Amino acid sequence: MNNIWLTFANIRWQDVVDILVVALLIYQLFLFIKGTRAVQIIIGLVVIFLAFLVARQVELLTLNWILSSFLSSIILVIIILFKSEIRRVLAQVGRSPFVKATAETLQIIEEVIKAAVYLSSHSTGALIILERQTGLGDFIQTGTVLESRTTWELLVSIFHPQSPLHDGAVIIRNNQVAAAGCYLPLTRSAKVSRSFGSRHRAALGISERADAAVVVVSEETGRISVAINGRFTRGLDSVTLKRVLQTLFAEEKNPRAYWLFGPRKPGRHRPPER
Repeated sequence: MNNIWLTFANIRWQDVVDILVVALLIYQLFLFIKGTRAVQIIIGLVVIFLAFLVARQVELLTLNWILSSFLSSIILVIIILFKSEIRRVLAQVGRSPFVKATAETLQIIEEVIKAAVYLSSHSTGALIILERQTGLGDFIQTGTVLESRTTWELLVSIFHPQSPLHDGAVIIRNNQVAAAGCYLPLTRSAKVSRSFGSRHRAALGISERADAAVVVVSEETGRISVAINGRFTRGLDSVTLKRVLQTLFAEEKNPRAYWLFGPRKPGRHRPPER
């Protein structure tokens, strides 16, 4: 007991700060890789390390030599495997904390709005998801990975009725079209209107599980809607849609700010949408 007391008595304030900073970095790392394939890669590296310990313990010389040679270059291996993640982390570190929405993000919003308006005018259904803090890696893997530059022309072509990817959702991550044709969970809420079809139910379902912004274009009416945090706002025009998305990604101090564009107009009987 005395030894424990002496240990705590000798702790400096610098040691406390050091521990807190390291804990914060580890926590942020877990948040960053959550929902991505990096988790499986890390698990694979842990399995290899455990196999190395077992091989050394039971004196499997050949296996021990192979694994030790691999682990001796682990830093280079990590850089190769996680080059995109490392590049993204460095970009976020270098981003000014006073700039809440980058010019690139605003440009992506413009492209999404152009695509939504075009698809709306042609009564073409669409489901576009803009990832925020919650990782959508599991849903990206259900579709066709593209990792393409986000343009309204690409989005329109994806949702063209003759496109093999038009039935699923497009997920935009890090200002890129990460994947198309993605399958999403449908909402299980009993309060959902019967007029909602599968596309709108999927939009609500993903917005209930993640903090993403989900833009939906109705195939029947051409109406543009946005789902955020399990709530739908329907009947948006290009100006209102722009204001909602820009306010959301500007990360206002008030998290409810993106709902302040005005009360929803009294609804009339609407045909089923999907």
